Amino acid sequence: MWLKRFLPRTLFGRSLLIIVTPVILAQGVATWIFYDRHWDTVTNRLAFGVAGDIATVIAQLERDPSDEGRNWLLATTARTTDLIVSLEPNQRLPEQGQPLRGLLERTLGKALDERVGRPFSINTRVAHEWYEIRVEMPNGVLSVMSPERRLFTPTSYIFILWMIGSAIVLFAVAILFMRNQIRPIKRLAAAADSLGKGRDVLNFKMEGATEVRQAASAFLLMRERIQRQITQRTEMLAGVSHDLRTPLTRMKLALDMVAEMSGCDPEIEELMADVAEMEAMIEGYLAFARGEGAELVQPTDLSRLLNETAASARREGTEVTLSVEPLMTLPLRPNAMRRCVANLLSNAGRHAGTAWVRAERRGAAIEIVIDDDGPGIPAAAREDVFKPFFRMDRSRNLATGGSGLGLTIARDVVRSHGGDITLDDSPYGGLRAIIRLPL
Repeated sequence: MWLKRFLPRTLFGRSLLIIVTPVILAQGVATWIFYDRHWDTVTNRLAFGVAGDIATVIAQLERDPSDEGRNWLLATTARTTDLIVSLEPNQRLPEQGQPLRGLLERTLGKALDERVGRPFSINTRVAHEWYEIRVEMPNGVLSVMSPERRLFTPTSYIFILWMIGSAIVLFAVAILFMRNQIRPIKRLAAAADSLGKGRDVLNFKMEGATEVRQAASAFLLMRERIQRQITQRTEMLAGVSHDLRTPLTRMKLALDMVAEMSGCDPEIEELMADVAEMEAMIEGYLAFARGEGAELVQPTDLSRLLNETAASARREGTEVTLSVEPLMTLPLRPNAMRRCVANLLSNAGRHAGTAWVRAERRGAAIEIVIDDDGPGIPAAAREDVFKPFFRMDRSRNLATGGSGLGLTIARDVVRSHGGDITLDDSPYGGLRAIIRLPL
């Protein structure tokens, strides 16, 4: 579980990790094997070769200690072995020599112990690309200057450069390949998000791997089914609207004629009230079912829309205090959003009389808060009020409330824009409605 916190969360990162990890492990194993074999074989052979030449020089000096023989030996050694050898008479090495540092010095020291068998010191800082090996002799100190190429091969650097270069090339190829594979998935996610927010998905085509194309094909079929269902529902409701309004109109006319002929009896007034309630319920149901589905999404100035809706609520007698940020533009169905806010203000005006509206940006969303000072809604019933035709007033009296679709339509509109609406307690003592719309 703790390892998951360090792993990438995106599909791109995880796929790249799957591709790169085996390459890094393989190169790491290859590098380890190379260094193990390289240093054990090549470096040891080079070090033992230098140590063998030094042992040969020492043996020749002990065999022919004359000045003529020594000069000939030193000149021949410099010409044939690339070692510059000199003898410093009456010199001694320090009793406490410097410790050997690094793998090369330790390898060379091991070779000198085996081949030469005399006290020695190694100085790697005497000159650039040169090593000084000092060996104590009975009559002085033998100084041997060895070029770095006699002790060290540059193949290790070349190998490392090749490994790093190939890793960079493979990493770049993997990044380009994975980006091309992830791009269709991102486009599919963006198309699904746009469809969920009620926006048109334009210029979307199937691309990518076979599995991604299958998902894109399923998405296109789903979009067609949803659009076909919305179209069929709208057409069906248009027919239902026409069929139901015609008999209701005849009933209203008949009741009006009966009222003129025999007067307004209480029974007739009750029937007229029932017909009016049925008409209001049918209109509300049709408005809820349509859901403003035919309206196109377009860039909308939310500040202007809220100002217009608040002005309309004031004309209907609701006292509205508005506080909004200027120039808040986002893709909306303006009529649907206007209807959503108007329903909330209508509820506030019906039950409270005063409403406070505030809109501001909150991160990647815009938050609209509508407060009132009415009786509010109990916490246990705040989800029920979003159900169609649910009313807190069980009397179904139109004078004390609508048809029970105001909050249902409001939530339907907000969710069709990819947001949501929630209810809470208001600091003014009433109800607070919070609308969050993604930017």
